[in-house]
Amino acid sequence: MTQAKRIIPIQPQGVDPELDACSSAEPFALMVLGDSMEPEFIEGEIILIEPEGLATDGSFVLARLNDEWIFRQLVKHGAGWRLQALNAAYPAADISDLDAVKGVIIQKSKPGRPIGKRCNAADADPGLNPKGR
Repeated sequence: MTQAKRIIPIQPQGVDPELDACSSAEPFALMVLGDSMEPEFIEGEIILIEPEGLATDGSFVLARLNDEWIFRQLVKHGAGWRLQALNAAYPAADISDLDAVKGVIIQKSKPGRPIGKRCNAADADPGLNPKGR
């Protein structure tokens, strides 16, 4: 089943000086759209992206590919890398290096929930999550 592609415009840097005052290295949140990353990431969930996060084999990343922003899992593939959707209905994209990766997903949550699920257990800090979820 094909759905109409939804596009959310992202304002480029340099358009609004007040917005440019924020560091480009600050973590930011986005909402998951579509089903390309199901079953792990469901449409409507909020993901937190760390622009300076360490992208490693198996990381969930935000990447810029062919003038589009995509959310995929980074997988080591031969001498290069692959941006792989979790839903097999979507094609993988091979990349030669990590220049396309613009951030690493470090947390996810459902809208309205104050504390989300960490995406990498090794990076989890129990002090940030008092209930240990």
